[in-house]
Amino acid sequence: MDAIVLRGVTKRFGETTAVDEIDLTVEAGEAYGFLGPNGAGKSTTINVLLGFTRAIEGRAEVFGRDSWRESTAVRERTGVLPEGYDLYGRLTAREHIDLAADLQGTDDDPNEILERVGLDPDDRGRRVSGFSTGMRQRLALGMALVGDPDLLVLDEPSSGLDPNGMASLRRIVREELQRGTTVFFSSHILDQVEGVCDRVGILRDGRLITEDTVDGLRTSMGAESRIEVLVDDPQPVDFHDIDGVTGHSVADATVRVACRDPAAKADVIRRIEDAGMDARDVKIRDASLEDLFAAYTDREAVESRETILEGRP
Repeated sequence: MDAIVLRGVTKRFGETTAVDEIDLTVEAGEAYGFLGPNGAGKSTTINVLLGFTRAIEGRAEVFGRDSWRESTAVRERTGVLPEGYDLYGRLTAREHIDLAADLQGTDDDPNEILERVGLDPDDRGRRVSGFSTGMRQRLALGMALVGDPDLLVLDEPSSGLDPNGMASLRRIVREELQRGTTVFFSSHILDQVEGVCDRVGILRDGRLITEDTVDGLRTSMGAESRIEVLVDDPQPVDFHDIDGVTGHSVADATVRVACRDPAAKADVIRRIEDAGMDARDVKIRDASLEDLFAAYTDREAVESRETILEGRP
């Protein structure tokens, strides 16, 4: 069964269209990155998905349940880390988990949950008012995991985290995926999404303008990977018959190759070795998700690309 299905979902506030005819499907067990700049409509889409607000057109389902008419059933299977969450400064971490368990009607062990999110035993009995941003984020994620949800919705989960905190968040998300949890990861911090998500969708002005794997986005944009191979004894080598290679050079004991097809990278390295050169070091720089995001959300670039695709003069 699909975890999430949105069909023609539209939401307006007065004359402002926040979400415009979104079609989207997320398979059970998948990690889906929902990308877009601030104000693109990500949080509104999540509110429709969870039944907090009603779409004026279209339908939204979670595990086959209508998000608006069966919102209680939807939220019973969903853990949510909302943007701008708040915690109770006078309660301890364990008391927060106990509170979440009472609300969910479960008997989760607070220590087991807090262990999963990496909150140190010495901190579990402390009042949250003394917690750092990273500790508060871990606790909020722990509350979302109460009840062992089938779907985990993360709305801008890495806001305010330092690099160590973001690395920890990625680890926790990967562990939840291994447990079979579906993850819907909404963010504008793109390297977080690239590190854990199977597919990504990019939202702009309330519309889903593209959806693919990260490698698929690179290919569709014609984005090039750069391969640099440091060798002991540079030799002439020909790559013209390898599909996706757009150019190469050999200088300063380094073979440099540009290619548009991610599948070509292994063939390039193999060709260098077949030419009798021993690779001492290999560096590969793919177009980052940041680059692709900028290209897709830049209004002039998007309109130019749509003009070409539609064949307009």
